Amino acid sequence: MINSKQKAIIKKDIRSVVSNKNLLVGLIVVPLVLVVFLPVLFIMLLHFAPDQMDDMQQILELLPTNLISDDINHTMLLFLINYVMPTFFILIPVMASTIMAASSFVGEKEKRTLETLLYCPLSLSQIYQSKVWASFFLSMAVSISSFVAMFIVVEICVFLTSGVLLVPGLNWLFVMLIVSPTASILAISLIVVGSAKAKTMEEAQQRAVFFIIPILLMIVGQFSGIMLINEWFLLIAGAIFGTIAFIIMKKSMSNFTYEKLLR
Repeated sequence: MINSKQKAIIKKDIRSVVSNKNLLVGLIVVPLVLVVFLPVLFIMLLHFAPDQMDDMQQILELLPTNLISDDINHTMLLFLINYVMPTFFILIPVMASTIMAASSFVGEKEKRTLETLLYCPLSLSQIYQSKVWASFFLSMAVSISSFVAMFIVVEICVFLTSGVLLVPGLNWLFVMLIVSPTASILAISLIVVGSAKAKTMEEAQQRAVFFIIPILLMIVGQFSGIMLINEWFLLIAGAIFGTIAFIIMKKSMSNFTYEKLLR
């Protein structure tokens, strides 16, 4: 359970990110580009220049037969919504987590408030947990807000251009409830540990690059048709992310010492 003192640290960390214009812009602009601008561009291109989308035919042939219809445009829209867009919602919480988690301990060092934080009536593991929860809550807020914005904008664009509404597939349930949270926790656990040892935020963020690259390859795999996600893939990915995150967090909390933080 999160006690009142931990809640105070969580609120302080979230306020520090929200009040920082540079960090806030990164939390808003990148998700909007990924889940609003790019889908709208795809829909407009499909509507006004369908001949340019012929190369997608080979990818569509790999889709489950129940998603393929005689209307190629409708099938492409389903491919966008249920196969391409879910992968962005694995990337978004990781990126949001990176922005906040990287400043967790190294931010305290830069502002010279780390010693004050360590004097609070909380154990080191409770402080660590507070930092993790703050990053997790913020990343989930960004992810959920992005999903709502994407769903509204995409449905409006599809209705205006095609006269139909798209029904999200089961993939979304697995992404938003399992994969997105576990991916966020995994990224946070890696970055918070790095933040405790790092001297600058840039140094702390370097660990996240190794986690973001596989997600980018997954996104590329959707467009190339090499690897299309399905419910089983997402379930297994969520289980792997969650297991690794649990192991890292347990190990990290046991290795955390005041001496290491104050170096």
